[in-house]
Amino acid sequence: METPADFQLQDAADRLTAELTGDWTTDQLGGSGRRLADAVRGRPDVALDLTGVGRMDTAGAFAILRALGDAFSLQAATGRRETLRLLELVETATHVKPVIRREPRGFHGMVIRIGKGTTDLLAEFLDTMAFFGHLTVALGRMVRRLFTDPRRIRWAPIFTQMERAGLDAIPIVALTTFFIGAVVALLGVNMLRQFGAEVFVVELIGVAVLREFNIVITAVLLAGRSASAFAAELGSMKMQQEVDAMQVMGVDPFDALVLPRFMALLVTIPLLTFVATLAGLAGGLMVSWTTLDLGPTFFLQRIVDNVGPTHFYIALSKAPVMAGVVAGIGCRQGLLVGGDVQSLGRRVTGAVVHAIFAIIMLDAAFALLYMQLDV
Repeated sequence: METPADFQLQDAADRLTAELTGDWTTDQLGGSGRRLADAVRGRPDVALDLTGVGRMDTAGAFAILRALGDAFSLQAATGRRETLRLLELVETATHVKPVIRREPRGFHGMVIRIGKGTTDLLAEFLDTMAFFGHLTVALGRMVRRLFTDPRRIRWAPIFTQMERAGLDAIPIVALTTFFIGAVVALLGVNMLRQFGAEVFVVELIGVAVLREFNIVITAVLLAGRSASAFAAELGSMKMQQEVDAMQVMGVDPFDALVLPRFMALLVTIPLLTFVATLAGLAGGLMVSWTTLDLGPTFFLQRIVDNVGPTHFYIALSKAPVMAGVVAGIGCRQGLLVGGDVQSLGRRVTGAVVHAIFAIIMLDAAFALLYMQLDV
């Protein structure tokens, strides 16, 4: 049975003795520590009798030491061994001075930041390769099931993601590329007019839209639209431990969550690229028709004769890579979400930023590759 903490003072001829009784714990402490401090104030030579103490925790020991002050010595205390040991541990902890570590500055600090950045980049690269390796294995299982047992493929989430990432994105992709094509046409007309070569704006529009802007604008829009959505959806499931529940039930999260999103973008990005191409050419046609009086028949005929379908095929060759990057980065960032909302926000933002950066970098790599191939 617990009893409240209490004390009595015995004023002997040589020194004052404080006899503590009861349980000096957090629950039973009350105001005994303050009363003890008031009672022994001005008496540095106080002896302590802990024989009558039933239980004591760190809060009670700290209250006793704070009441007796820094002048108190443990040699003046009597009681059970465990009680005196706890009092000694608390006293040692209260006298430990914090270690002040000076932060490295200048060249030393710069080297440390570079080293941490290098190791973080290497770890990020290894984790990314592991993610895409796992995704490749899941894709291989899907291809095998396609020929052995197609009913085991999760068709419903694939078509659902295709609708959300493909059909629902058509308006924004078409509108954006339409204005991009119009802007390219306006800039081309103003530049080529100085040389009397306004008619070549058709070739400029064709090459720019068919080769670069259709796939790049589509991928960037999907990075901001679909990659963020994938990260938010998977991150929310990760926070609610639904992904862990899948693993406990023997369901691979890559088969159930990542692969449907990857397949949806793999199918829809080429279709959206085609829509973006038509919209971009329509924007360029509108500007060239209104400013140069070049009719649709003349515009399309010059596109067919002087531009050709090769540039469009080059753009389509980038589509599977862009699909893998957007879906992979979005899903990977979602699976890295921790247990708090701040982590979810950071990962969603990171998914968009990383996906856009990867798209621009890959497009530059493709441009260099096709330049070397003279395509």
